[in-house]
Amino acid sequence: MKQAFFFIIASLTATAAFACEKCGNYNNDNFQISSVSVKHSREIAATIWEISVKGQAGKTTPTPAGQLNGAPVLGYVFPTSLQPTDVGFSQTEGILALALTSHPDFDDTPLWDENSDGKYDNDGIIWHPHWVVLTEDKRVEGGLAVKQFAAGDNTVTLPPTNPGMPMYMDSPGFQVITRGNTIKVVVPDYRINNKTDFSYDGVTAYMQVNTGGDGGHGTGDKPMLGVYKVYAVASGNLSLPYKVKQ
Repeated sequence: MKQAFFFIIASLTATAAFACEKCGNYNNDNFQISSVSVKHSREIAATIWEISVKGQAGKTTPTPAGQLNGAPVLGYVFPTSLQPTDVGFSQTEGILALALTSHPDFDDTPLWDENSDGKYDNDGIIWHPHWVVLTEDKRVEGGLAVKQFAAGDNTVTLPPTNPGMPMYMDSPGFQVITRGNTIKVVVPDYRINNKTDFSYDGVTAYMQVNTGGDGGHGTGDKPMLGVYKVYAVASGNLSLPYKVKQ
């Protein structure tokens, strides 16, 4: 696992400067990280994850593509040293990350009504969290993608709150708050196997959906959800140097 981890880090840092067609539209101060923190509160038995930026966190959201294929996704991402099994996935190689995302073209949180309008399928643009397992993928400029598996593979376990896609992705429904230059999310201890001593980093990125390829599930020339541009890395080298503050 450790060897694979550093291989992925090398891939991301080597390709982070690459450009893509839409990436430059969102390269502004709202995605330039000034600090990152994860603090544990014994009082509420939860960790508070926070990214601060030079601009206004969460103010910039993607321009709709009008369809799922090619749909843009913006993210404030916390790569971690947590294991996939800590959040309900079956054991698999890759980096477990908590991604706070916005994407107006689709809704992948069928259990949650983030804009409180009584509808559960129309609020993908509202910043919301996902657990994802990231792996190296040279088919995209950012060098990473959410790990996929064959649809119907009964050897893969996903958390019961997953959105029903053949990827290592979950929609846990944690509270996300954007205020001024910060975006934060509150994660109950029991939802991460009561782990409060992990390492982490902070990343801002542009991702994109691909529904082409065999079976329409991103198995062709591009992954289903790939990282196309990294705007900032808190540590500068994605070494996960930060530890949870107690």
